[in-house]
Amino acid sequence: MHLRARSIALVATHVFKESVRDKVLYNLVAFAVLLIGVSYLIGQLTAGQDVKMVKDLGLAAMSVFGLFIAIFIGVGLVAKELERRSVYALLVKPIERHEFILGKYAGLMLTLAINVAIMTVAYYAVLWGVAQSFPAESREMWTVPVLDPALMKAIVLIVAQFGLVTAIALFFSTFSSPFLSAALSFALYVAGHFGADLREFGAITESPLTAALCTAVSYVIPNFSVLDVKAAVVHGRPVSWTFVAGGVGYVAVYASAVLTAAMLIFSRRDFR
Repeated sequence: MHLRARSIALVATHVFKESVRDKVLYNLVAFAVLLIGVSYLIGQLTAGQDVKMVKDLGLAAMSVFGLFIAIFIGVGLVAKELERRSVYALLVKPIERHEFILGKYAGLMLTLAINVAIMTVAYYAVLWGVAQSFPAESREMWTVPVLDPALMKAIVLIVAQFGLVTAIALFFSTFSSPFLSAALSFALYVAGHFGADLREFGAITESPLTAALCTAVSYVIPNFSVLDVKAAVVHGRPVSWTFVAGGVGYVAVYASAVLTAAMLIFSRRDFR
């Protein structure tokens, strides 16, 4: 067991180092931090909505740029190894194929977690700057504090979304090209925000077959909409940590199923 965990850690460390050296990763993080800064400037031009706009745009920046990292680096985790034929050297070592997949996943999640931490620090720094631009008397009258700890609930669920997107991207990369894997991952991410709409459409359609299909698809695709609480926390609506824990648990179960499928497919691939 110790050797198995060590093998996964070895692959994860390799992925993390590769991601850190990837210029695309640096550019995405730089743009995310820049967008957070720009949100502060835009907020200055919007009388009465400064704080909410900065909060909203900051969380959106984390979500969008983290999504790009998860998809575009995630789909290349296996493809790059196959292209450079380095996968052959890795698999002749005492590393099982399922450990290879788990290590890839763990390495990218570590990269994403560190980058979200950096963006979170920048985000709260910008919010602190916004707060200082108002008189103390005005800040005392706000019903929702600028440095609202509840924002961390949205950030935790953003990271959870990255965990699910990464698993999906890694799954597609085990049997498809990088371009197609990225397209499928992004399409599934978008579709995952409209599961409720699919169920509503199935409820009003006159075709039993269409209704059954819409309902089935709505429950099979990942429910990303339930993980999106950005608007709620920005406007001060209550979001419990129990709800957050439930979202994280949902991601853990769904990602585990997707990774299991990815490991089964990868274990049957012929690299000769």
